[in-house]
Amino acid sequence: MRATLAEKIEQREQPRASIESTYKARDAEGIVDLYFYRKIGFRLAQVGARLHLTPSAVTLIGGVFGILAGHLYFYRALLTNLVGMLMHVFANALDNADGQLARLTNQKSRYGRIFDSFVDHIIWLGIYIHLALRCRSDGAPPTIWLLMIAAIASHAVQAAMADHCRNAFLYFAEGQIDFDSAAIALNEYRKRTWRGEPWQKFLYALYLNATREQEMLAPNTRRLREVADASGGDQIDLPMRYRSLVRPTFKWWGLLMTNTRMLLLFLLLIVRQPIWFFWMELTAFNLLFIILARRQERISRSLVDLVAHSRESN
Repeated sequence: MRATLAEKIEQREQPRASIESTYKARDAEGIVDLYFYRKIGFRLAQVGARLHLTPSAVTLIGGVFGILAGHLYFYRALLTNLVGMLMHVFANALDNADGQLARLTNQKSRYGRIFDSFVDHIIWLGIYIHLALRCRSDGAPPTIWLLMIAAIASHAVQAAMADHCRNAFLYFAEGQIDFDSAAIALNEYRKRTWRGEPWQKFLYALYLNATREQEMLAPNTRRLREVADASGGDQIDLPMRYRSLVRPTFKWWGLLMTNTRMLLLFLLLIVRQPIWFFWMELTAFNLLFIILARRQERISRSLVDLVAHSRESN
């Protein structure tokens, strides 16, 4: 049967991009993401495109599954926890799919990235709270709440720096522009009003605070951007140098991202020791964070000095 004109138009409008085109950059993708989540996310993104879903809608759906997963971690029944784990994996697949959908349909936006980050934080906040409630019901002392707060704070700082370093890599090594400075974030914040756009104003306030925190944690990376923007970094082939120096650290930064935390959480739920999730945040993850943050700053400082020396020589 011959296709109707409407069917032909619909076929032409369906996204035909390859999965590679939906990556941020292959070098910035983790192994689990490349061979599992990105593949599933691409299929989900294609479905989302055909259903005319926006990336933010996909983010919101993923958030619902993630929040439900966190609630199911409260219960001691392993089967219930396993259902929560499946929901959590699906939520993470949708977290990949929203960005892939944005790139697939050319709907990338600063608001989408901010909303995605906000939903991620809400999911993990719910998980931490439910784990603390579970520990409390198992007889943990009230100080479990202090442990939870310290773990949440550590997680937030680690995630902020890991995201900052990935965005820096995409900016310096790949030439992508999704790397806002605090000045840009402040300008976007000031464009909104509490009366006219209260929700967006709230999200941009959080984004501004997060961007300032990142620049405070990585002042040399901020300085490298200023120097590179002023000179272009052409004298030293900055993209090549940055890629060669920073890329080897990515596998270690990956340990502070979602996939590692999920795997650790699943294992601790299976052995019924969720309290150790908090202790791992405060010990091993914080130690790794300090080592990687210092290394990132040393690399950035060396490149700043190299660019400055090259400019003086010329």
